[in-house]
Amino acid sequence: MAMVGGSKFCGLTRQCSRFLFNTNSLVELLAGRSSVCGNGVEPPTSQQRNFANAADSSASAAGGNEVFFKNSVKAAEAAKFAAMADTWWDHEGPFKPLHLMNPTRISFIRSALCQHFRKDPNSSKPFEGLRIIDVGCGGGLLCEPLSRMGARVTGIDAVEKNINIALLHAVRDPLTASIDYRCTTAEQLVQEQEQFDAVISLEIPRGTHDWSNLITPVELVLLMKRASISVHEMAGLVYDPLRNDWTLSDDTDVNYIAFGVKHSL
Repeated sequence: MAMVGGSKFCGLTRQCSRFLFNTNSLVELLAGRSSVCGNGVEPPTSQQRNFANAADSSASAAGGNEVFFKNSVKAAEAAKFAAMADTWWDHEGPFKPLHLMNPTRISFIRSALCQHFRKDPNSSKPFEGLRIIDVGCGGGLLCEPLSRMGARVTGIDAVEKNINIALLHAVRDPLTASIDYRCTTAEQLVQEQEQFDAVISLEIPRGTHDWSNLITPVELVLLMKRASISVHEMAGLVYDPLRNDWTLSDDTDVNYIAFGVKHSL
């Protein structure tokens, strides 16, 4: 199953697949039959598409031969996040929009995962028994609530300072202290053949990425289809300045989140 989202704010799975559009081939090689959530990132370049096609052919034809992946981490973006890392848990800091948006995103994720895995959405720990990864986890804003809902959570980020902040915050609560934070990339986990039940990739506020890299919902559906992932649900995220909160809507023009399922191979 897969959950992805796209926005101008802006899975790896056990028997499932994750949404990774920086390196499109990863979606296919991490494939299984489960789910992914996230916000759209930039579409693959022509070079990445060629690389993805080559990797796909190698994976299917080479058997045990090792496939090497181009790193999708951008040094400039990593530097931006490193500079802001100390403010991840500042509710009035640069990540304030994420703190406000998080309950709405989590609501969507909870509903989609519970329906897919036939879990009780009213349970205090509906994700018990699930192994979930958050790719690009930052300071752990999503990992912590997922852990509190019973999931075995892995959070990865290419910025070591983000991981250190996430670790320091998580150990304060016994319900989050077990989160497996790693400073690594999705490509590395593919090489290590890690798999998860659900993969989540969410994006972050304006100012941290180039808006021109937005993936539209139509582009997202096509990319997911190419990775044998069918999009089952998509919703817009709309900010209400009067209430100072976010709600789900049918408007996917700017901010959206989607859920998809990887077809069995």
